[in-house]
Amino acid sequence: MASTSSALTISSSSTLVDGKAPRQSPTSPQCVSLPTLPTLPPPLVQTQNRSWKTTANCRKSARNVMAMATGEAPAEVAPTEVPEFVKTIQETWDKVDDKYAVSSLALAGVVALWASVGLISAIDRLPLIPGILEVVGIGYTGWFAYKNIVFEPDRVALVRKIKETYSEIIGSS
Repeated sequence: MASTSSALTISSSSTLVDGKAPRQSPTSPQCVSLPTLPTLPPPLVQTQNRSWKTTANCRKSARNVMAMATGEAPAEVAPTEVPEFVKTIQETWDKVDDKYAVSSLALAGVVALWASVGLISAIDRLPLIPGILEVVGIGYTGWFAYKNIVFEPDRVALVRKIKETYSEIIGSS
């Protein structure tokens, strides 16, 4: 068995000049790196890309640590912008007069959803019920298609009925 020797390098800087972190040359190691296996070298492009990302992450964290040690705020820290939909939700919540009732309705909705999911999963575990419900659904779909979609006058009446219902819900514009 061939023996290979590899060096483990760790770089650290303990000096600060004028309260600022010292600049290091790009060739100096800044993080712990483990050697690759000599028998199975990884592809060249992947190794260079991965080492570049690792070095960039190490430099970023080293800058943050050094800045925190000197009492400065890291340069990358910027106030995060709140998304637009969050602002809309906050404004809508501020406009609500009875927050207790809205919260109670939301909680009741979550509980009802949880209970219905439990009921459906319990029915689904019964041996014959899911198959029977599937046959009923297929039968109703076939009946609806024959009654409302197959013939043109029925189709026109269905489209008119849908448009009327839509205009009742939305309102005339």
